[in-house]
Amino acid sequence: MLPLADSAKQALLDVARRAVILAVERREILQDLPDDAALQQPGSAFVTLHRMGRLRGCVGQLASKEALVSVVAYCAMAAALDDPRFAPMTPPEIDGLAIEISVLSPLVEISSDQVEPGKHGLMVSRGVKRGVLLPQVAQQFGWTAERFLEETCQKADLERDDWKQPGTRVQGFTAEIFSEAGFHADRHLQETAPARRT
Repeated sequence: MLPLADSAKQALLDVARRAVILAVERREILQDLPDDAALQQPGSAFVTLHRMGRLRGCVGQLASKEALVSVVAYCAMAAALDDPRFAPMTPPEIDGLAIEISVLSPLVEISSDQVEPGKHGLMVSRGVKRGVLLPQVAQQFGWTAERFLEETCQKADLERDDWKQPGTRVQGFTAEIFSEAGFHADRHLQETAPARRT
């Protein structure tokens, strides 16, 4: 998928927020989705919810044949209600909610010496076990490539060094990451920037 225009990113963030609100307040699925051509292309994505600076939910869909906008709407709803690490979100929690979306490239086989923390996300799978970590996770914690592989194995409920073992599949992807906070910051900079003299 080509890089998304800012208008498409803002549309996806709006869809994600509306999907969360509808799911949390009414337990309903968002049906009113924009029909922009760029958003109707098949795509994979993760939606991450933060509240008061802390993770509140994160759900993704990989290797999807569904329209990107539908994937984002579903993942936003699921992140609010179905992330097993958290209780379902309640209406008071919508206040202070911040949304981040990661639109993913296709998965490709990747060797350990090709992994670049901060650039690549990883999926490690072995049998029925599978673990996925987004590029921003390794960047946030300052992990080396080897530590990133180990942590992804742990996410898959595997031994930390199972990425070295025959039969373990390691795949990488990149992500186009954007958030409401980023757009608000960009808008603030534009509004406060001094006028250019001609």
